[in-house]
Order: sequence, then structure tokens, then C-alpha cells
Amino acid sequence: MDTLPPSPPTPEAGWRRARTGLSLPEVSRSIAVKSGSKWRRMAAFFGPGYLVAVGYMDPGNWATSIAGGSRYGYTLLSVALISNIMAIILQALCARLAVATGRDLAQACRDAYPAPVAWVLWALAELAICATDLAEVIGTAIGLNLLFGLPLEVGVMITALDVFLILYLQNLGFRWVEAFVIALLAVIAVCFGFQVALADPNWGDVLRGFAPTTDIVTNPDMLYLSLGILGATVMPHNLYLHSGIVQTRAYGDTLPEKREALRFATIDSTIALMFALTVNASLLILAAAAFHHTGRTEIAEIGQAHTLLQPLLGAAIAPTLFGIALLCCGLNSTVTATMAGQIVMEGFINFKLPPWLRRLVTRGIAIVPAAVVTIAYGESGTAQLLIMSQVVLSLQLPFAVIPLVMLTGSKTKMGPMVSPLWLTILAAFIAAVIVALNMKLLIDFVTG
Repeated sequence: MDTLPPSPPTPEAGWRRARTGLSLPEVSRSIAVKSGSKWRRMAAFFGPGYLVAVGYMDPGNWATSIAGGSRYGYTLLSVALISNIMAIILQALCARLAVATGRDLAQACRDAYPAPVAWVLWALAELAICATDLAEVIGTAIGLNLLFGLPLEVGVMITALDVFLILYLQNLGFRWVEAFVIALLAVIAVCFGFQVALADPNWGDVLRGFAPTTDIVTNPDMLYLSLGILGATVMPHNLYLHSGIVQTRAYGDTLPEKREALRFATIDSTIALMFALTVNASLLILAAAAFHHTGRTEIAEIGQAHTLLQPLLGAAIAPTLFGIALLCCGLNSTVTATMAGQIVMEGFINFKLPPWLRRLVTRGIAIVPAAVVTIAYGESGTAQLLIMSQVVLSLQLPFAVIPLVMLTGSKTKMGPMVSPLWLTILAAFIAAVIVALNMKLLIDFVTG
């Protein structure tokens, strides 16, 4: 029997108990980590990483990947790879924060910073969720339009129904939420695998695309798309989401149990994000092979890409698979973004409501601006709106990443589970790169 030795409570336990409230209280510690073999305990942590991975392949990624692949071929695959490596490190920090302190990132910020700072961070986090939902609502509406011919306005309204889907699944148990998301991810992977096989890319060029080039920084248009890919990959709301849903596992309070929980949670998120990279890269490879290498370098709209897939790939099923994958991405993303919205609202401002009403308020904050913009601009402006939303996410990202790095590097807050110095330095470097790229984007914008 592989058992864990007992350990007394850690010194920082009193600091944590003084705080009130649980992250996602209706599902907190609801999934037992049963004793037994190491593999059995590890299996209990399988799931949260895939909810996080949803954000790395949402409709916003589609817009940036289609535009980047059609315009620059395989060049921006390196950006997708680097962004994914950043995401793996940052999500590991989120798990560390959650396991060590019992707080999600929003709660930890509220505890650590003065009220005015916490309110500013909350407003910026809500802005990021609005930008996320803008992409997801538009993507879902386009998917419904491509598959069933529904007008975009109707599709936008239908996306609000995910509130009731989440409530239903959570009433069955959080494992049902995870199973729903993972099933849709499997459908997405199958759809993309088939489409990439039809596109038949040059795999030598694909491999070379993973090598970075200085053009990414020196070319303002390429930098804009690169930041869109970065914002669509390392998404601010995912940092809040992961630090909340890790706590659905009842992993115990002793230091050995927490260290084991951190190790398993990190393995789960790393594997899931590598899967997300595969899907993301497949979308960019599809756009490069189907559009860029056939001279269609202007493709940026999802609907336009859908229309051209059949004549370019020579298979009638290709557009249908494209639409199915897009709809699955949109459904998955609205589920996880709604949960992130709950974590942000409750964590930063301690705003307590009945679960059903909290869902509606959280969803409303994000969906109203998304609906207004979608209805006002229609299908013709969706590509620009989607890419813009991802750049907004990139600009907001430092306000989530910097507090995360500072909190996980604090011995006072983390106790014996504080991040090792090398990890803090690496995470700080990632934060500095994100800030520097955002400054470059703003300078290019101001100077025209």
C-alpha cells in the first residue's frame, strides 16, 4: 500500500483560516482523492487541466490562427509554441497558489493588496472576461450559422443558455462538467486531424515554422497577430479559473498531501496544454496549407475560411467538420469562461448571490457587450473583432501574471510551498517579455 506519512499543519495554516470563503463553494473539495496506489490518486486529479486547455483553443484562437496562417504561412507556429510554454509555467504557478494557500488568484489578490488596487484588478479581470466572451459568443454564433443557418443575432442569444447547462451538470457533480468538456475536446481533435490530413501540408516547412524569427518583432503587422496569438493562448481568465477548479479535489491538509496534489495537478495541466498546442498548431497548419500556399493570403474571417475549405481541399465533409469543431469550441469556452467569471466576482469583491442568480449576473456582465457588438457589426466585422479581443487579452495579461508571480514567490504567503527561486525568476522573465511586447505594440500603434 502506497501511503503518505502524516505531517503536522504548516505554519501558514492560521493565516489561511483567518480568511473566509471558498472558491466555487458549491463544488469545492467535492471530488475525493481516495487512498491507494499512486496512479489511483493521480487519476483523481485528471480533469481540471482540460477545462483550462479549453481557453487555449477557443474561437479567439481560430481568428488569430486563420489570419496568421493565411498571411504568414507556418512562421507563427513558433509563437504558438512559445506561448504554450509560457502557459504551462504560469498554470503550474496557479496550481501552486491554490494548493498552498487554499485561495484562488482573485481571493489571494484581495487578501494581499489594498482595496483600491483589488478593485482595479477586478475591473481589468472583468474586462478580460468580456473580451473572452466576445470571441466565444461570436464563435458559437458563427458555428450555429454555418451548420444550421441561424442568424448571428439568434446564435448570440442561444449562447446564454450555457448558464443552465452548467447548473445542470454541476448538480450531477463536477466530474460531469469535466466529462462534457473532455468529450467535446475529443470531437474537436478528430475534426482537425481529418482536415489537416486532407490539407496534406509540407511537414518539413511545418517543423521549420516552430523556429522563431526576428520578423515577429520587427514587422508591426506580424507583431500584432503574434500578440493576438499570445493573448488567445495565455489567457488571463484561465489563471483565475485554474486556481479555483484545482480546489474541487479533496487532497488533504498535510504538507506531503499538498505536495503530491501540486505534482499531480501540474502533470494534469501540462499534458492538457500540450494537447491544446496540438489543436492550435493544427488550425494554423490548416490555414497555412489550405490558404497561404494556394495564394489566398487575405483570409481572416472564420465564415470565409469555412466556405473555401471544400473547393481547396476537395472534400465536401471538410466545411462540416470545420463548423462542428467551431461549435464545440464555442460551447466549451462559454462554460469555462462563466466559471472564471464567478471566481473573479466572488474572489475580488466577495459578491455573494444564489448560484443561479450569480450565474446570470456573471454571464450578463460578459454577454451583454458581446451581444451588442455582434449585432452591431454582423458577420463582416467578426474577424477584426475577434483578433482585437485577443489583443485586449494580451494587454490585460500583465495585471494577472505579475500578481501571480509575486504571490507565489512570497514565503509569507506560501510557506514551505513557495516557488523555488529558479521558477520565480523564469516566471518573472515571462512577465517581463509580455510587458515588453505590449509596450512595443502600443508604441507602434501611437506612431502609426
